[in-house]
Amino acid sequence: MLFETESKPRIRIVLVDDHAIMRECLRALIEVDQGLDVVGEFESVEESLIGIRDLQPDVVLTDLALRGLSGIDLLGEVNRISPLTRTIVLTAHDNIQYVSAALGAGADGYVLKSASGDELMRAIRAVSMGQHFLCKAITAKLPADFIADDPKSCASEAARPVTKRELEVLTCVAAGQTTKAIARNLGVSPKTVAKHRANLMHKLHLHNVAAITTFAVRNGLTGGKPSGGSVITRPHFVASLT
Repeated sequence: MLFETESKPRIRIVLVDDHAIMRECLRALIEVDQGLDVVGEFESVEESLIGIRDLQPDVVLTDLALRGLSGIDLLGEVNRISPLTRTIVLTAHDNIQYVSAALGAGADGYVLKSASGDELMRAIRAVSMGQHFLCKAITAKLPADFIADDPKSCASEAARPVTKRELEVLTCVAAGQTTKAIARNLGVSPKTVAKHRANLMHKLHLHNVAAITTFAVRNGLTGGKPSGGSVITRPHFVASLT
């Protein structure tokens, strides 16, 4: 007697990237695998949140640099509106500060756009099963205690996390706003803004406003909007897969 076997449900994926050609390429790559299904694609955080709320996908694949709000903002919102959805950052940004910020905001995986298609597929499958994934290029850059879940702070200065508020201050400084204007917009004192800016410059080794502006432009932060003030801390759960 023959028994029918139930087919394993496909992993449902939503793509968030502000470049149409990137989304098209990702869809083509992902849907070659019969176990994966792209159920939605969006170009902005605001647009994607509506779709994610309705679709409740298994995995959201997002860039960090998006129009309007950033991928960091999206990560926190996904955790709120779709708690069972897992998230992977797919980006060109290999700066450790961004890795730390993304993981602290709730990302389950971090993959560079320079990674292979095979590595991306493994990332999708890993996070869909409740694991965490960092691509090889990122694990090679991180301090050993960051990856090994050492409860002690990293000895490396480069591993110190940048808070979301510090990134907001960076964006405002790059936009040419004065300390008083930034304080007014963020609802804090000028002294607090100055402290955030000093901490940020120290962590990123930026020595003047021109350097801050250059860093913001190179890392796609000039289009972001300040929002919220929660601190992004270094997560204690990063798993590295070979």
